[in-house]
Amino acid sequence: MDKTRLGIILVAVVLVVQTLAVLVRSADATLTGVALAFNAVAAMSTFLFARRGGRGAWVVAGWCAGFFGWHVVGLGELAGWWTTGLDAAFLVASRYQLSVVYQAVMATACGFAVHLLLPRR
Repeated sequence: MDKTRLGIILVAVVLVVQTLAVLVRSADATLTGVALAFNAVAAMSTFLFARRGGRGAWVVAGWCAGFFGWHVVGLGELAGWWTTGLDAAFLVASRYQLSVVYQAVMATACGFAVHLLLPRR
């Protein structure tokens, strides 16, 4: 399996897990709607990337980099490294330990997806 195909699969898994986590957590409706919209646009970008045979990887890598940043901010918020006021947005099912593990795993997966998808010379 080539690295582009593995990257696409990893992005698809990240999007499915993020969408399920958004639906499970008890955040407000506005935050849920924004999160689902971002995931839908990223899913469409990933679908188009897969259909084009791997051309335009920078778009999907950009989405993954944004998701990486979001999960790193969430991990830092839950760990107490900084305060953003968005702590409710980073909790999954109102469970602290599950949320920390989720943020760490998702940040790692998104970072690895960026690594796989960035074009090389």
